[in-house]
Amino acid sequence: MDKATDNRHLVGSIFNNAAELQAEINWFIQFVDVRMRIYFSSDPQNKKTGDIPVKAPKLTKGKSSYALMINRLGLSDEERLILILALVPFIKPELFDIFLTKNNLIESGYTEFGGLQAQGHNGFLPTIETALFILSGQELEKRFELMALFENDGLLFTSGLMTLHLQNANEPWTTSLLQVNRETLNQLTIGNDFQPDFNSNFPARLITTSLTWDDLILPLHVKNQLDEVVAWSKYGKVLLDEWGMSGKISSGFTGLFYGPSGTGKTLAATLLAGHCDKTCYKIDLSMIVSKYIGETEKNLSRIFDSAENRNWMLFFDEADALFGKRTTVSDAHDRYANQEVSYLLQRIETYSGIVILASNFKSNIDEAFLRRFQAVIEFSIPSVKERYDIWKKAVSSKAILADDIDLMEISEKYEITGGTIVNIVRFASLKALSNDRNTIFLEDLVEGVRREFSKLGRHL
Repeated sequence: MDKATDNRHLVGSIFNNAAELQAEINWFIQFVDVRMRIYFSSDPQNKKTGDIPVKAPKLTKGKSSYALMINRLGLSDEERLILILALVPFIKPELFDIFLTKNNLIESGYTEFGGLQAQGHNGFLPTIETALFILSGQELEKRFELMALFENDGLLFTSGLMTLHLQNANEPWTTSLLQVNRETLNQLTIGNDFQPDFNSNFPARLITTSLTWDDLILPLHVKNQLDEVVAWSKYGKVLLDEWGMSGKISSGFTGLFYGPSGTGKTLAATLLAGHCDKTCYKIDLSMIVSKYIGETEKNLSRIFDSAENRNWMLFFDEADALFGKRTTVSDAHDRYANQEVSYLLQRIETYSGIVILASNFKSNIDEAFLRRFQAVIEFSIPSVKERYDIWKKAVSSKAILADDIDLMEISEKYEITGGTIVNIVRFASLKALSNDRNTIFLEDLVEGVRREFSKLGRHL
């Protein structure tokens, strides 16, 4: 898609989203208006009014991100109102000024309205109490029914659309702040997916590549194994839902890539994600694994909670640090290390997406994991023919190879990985450019080989 087309698509998304959300907000305003008139009515009979007779607007079919999301998840009218309630501070904060009304009897806000006083924009931030008041008024039966929507297994929260934030553990849980995450806000307004930043709370990096599937030089049997991951991405939902395999097999796909560094494990995962129309996040295990008891599980939980119900592939590189063989239990730390492994097994088995683990050695991975993997794929040192193809693709089309360079002969002579070949070509290319030439000399390549062998403790 070119830039002009992309801009037109963005403008169209914004227009459709704005129109859809405006209709939802108008519905929300009507609903709140009726609720407030009932609540402040001097007629006791009015205060017993049941469901508010304000109907939700019909959603367009496929024209806005909001409509697509509501239809996909099958949200109820009550869940739609809660979602709009959480969105209002971002798109129409002035609508909540009515909740800043003071109760003259106590010269303070109305406790039943809930909410928190914001600081940055001097507005009102909704809590669970706010939602319960709007939806149920003073009717306890209705209130009790609606409380189920705010449990951890509530659709708004398991879908990742919203989160709850309780500021003080000693206060009622209904004081929890209703929040939409930034990804949800981006999707429902400008129509773009939000990519979380790499930090201590989200220790995972988005990885991409400009290479294509044809640039991945692997044996045919390995590419055939990778096709199984593609097939799962395409037909997994059909297998689970339409073929009735849900409950019999895992809801997601877990694979192990193993082999020496530089054999293409990371590139294969990145290309797989693109081929499956997914976003690939590489987990930084150095920020996940903690020496403090229980912290590793919390760190893992944040990763999986963020990824749930999103179109992500999780890639754990050098997975031995976390997925290695379980220790014998000799002290408390061993016991908790094993607990972390068990927790991870449970999270992977319930994760509905694709998880790829990478390790230099298959033997390093605990057998309890191996039994649960849908694919275990070996990435070995490339053959002579494969090394030759990698050498050819690694050299820039702008570069000229000196006449005495025979790539087939070099491929036969040096048994090295694709990653090492790329490093050698990069060194030789920079050597040529720094000497104001576009010809790569044989001595440049040999020097590059020598440098790479030195890193590995090998000699020419």
